[in-house]
Amino acid sequence: MKSAAAHDLVINGRSLRVSARDRRKSLLTYLREDLDLTGAKRGCGIGACGACTILVDNKPLRACRTLVADVLGHGLTTIEGLAPADGGLHPLQQAFIDHGAIQCGFCTPGMVLTAHAFLLKHPEPSRVDVRKSISANLCRCTGYQQIIDAILAAAPSYRK
Repeated sequence: MKSAAAHDLVINGRSLRVSARDRRKSLLTYLREDLDLTGAKRGCGIGACGACTILVDNKPLRACRTLVADVLGHGLTTIEGLAPADGGLHPLQQAFIDHGAIQCGFCTPGMVLTAHAFLLKHPEPSRVDVRKSISANLCRCTGYQQIIDAILAAAPSYRK
């Protein structure tokens, strides 16, 4: 990802000034420890499991493998920023609950954000398309059928 000249980030719609010291931090560490946005999880630490997934300009990104400097000037969305301001749940989050797609919840933020990015581009997906879209995210306890069911159930809310 190219580094922008700007020194600011927009995270969940909020503009932030980033210090020179913070620019050298892991994005995951910065989100979790400096901003208290703990939805993204530290899983494998090598970008293989998807637990640390956030969105950068609505594209999934592994925060554990990214420096803050790499995303300067971009818009970031964490799971905390997906829900509407009224405190309710986003339709995709509600679908995960309704379909039993959450068990321990460790993978859920990454799964939801990966699915959200996918549905923004593919609001009428097939089951196969959904399965492929989340194939880089690991879930060790819920299984994938409920997650796929939830994503398909939420898809109509992405159609205009």
